[in-house]
Parts: sequence; structure tokens; C-alpha cells
Amino acid sequence: MATSGTYVTEVPLKGSAEKHYKRWRDENHLFPDAIGHHIQGVTVHEGDWDSHGSIKIWNYTCDGKPEVFKERREIDDENNAVTVRGLEGHVMETLKVYDTTFQFIQKSPDDIVCKITMIWEKQTDDLPEPSNYMKFVKSMVADMDNHVLKA
Repeated sequence: MATSGTYVTEVPLKGSAEKHYKRWRDENHLFPDAIGHHIQGVTVHEGDWDSHGSIKIWNYTCDGKPEVFKERREIDDENNAVTVRGLEGHVMETLKVYDTTFQFIQKSPDDIVCKITMIWEKQTDDLPEPSNYMKFVKSMVADMDNHVLKA
């Protein structure tokens, strides 16, 4: 079995957890306009924008390189959480497992965090850990903050 691991971090946000969750759950089509330096395009391959189990294809830039990612969406309304499960694309060239959960937590009226949990397993032990992808998704969440507040 190849090396596997879990990264967990929290990103402080403003506004309401509900608004942030709605953006990540239902409004992925707005990402290219809101954070185009990260996300250049998102298309629905199967299902709908806001349906559990839908499959989306993302065009994005990570570490200055254009990449593609195909994912299956899991929605947990009770916990304000969206999980993306990697199916194909650049990240899956080095990983067998890539699951990232974005959970929006209202800690107090003025204190919100997005808890990001990334579970991964490398294809082989000699490949690097995907810390660059955790840095990327953390930056996406932080950069989306102002756009959610303006909505």
C-alpha cells in the first residue's frame, strides 16, 4: 500500500456560513468570474450544478500550470459540507485517492471557518505528497470570501 495521509486546516471567513456553503454547494458556475486566477472553467458532466452525485470538470491553475480535474460531488446539508472525490485529471496521475471536504462552520455570529479536510493516497511511495493541492484549495476558499460577501 502506498503512502496515504490526511491534511486538515481552517480558513477564517466573514459573513454567514450559510452563504459560503451555498456558493460551494450550488454556485460553482460563478467561480471563474469570482476567482479566475484559480479557476478558469467549470462544467457539469453529469447531473446538475447542485445535485448530490453530480460530476463536474474543472479547469484551474495550480503552481502556475493549467490543470484539469474531474470530480464527483457529495453534499451534506446537515453539516454544511461539500466533498469532492477525484475521478480523473492531473491530480489523479499521482494519487489513487483524493477526497476534499469543505465544511462551513458558524462558530459565533462574527466567527466563521471553512474546515478543509483532504484525504489522499499516492499511486506509489516515490511520488510527492499533495501539499501543493492543499495550499491551492486553501487559497481558493480565502479568495472566494470577498465575492461571497458581495453577493
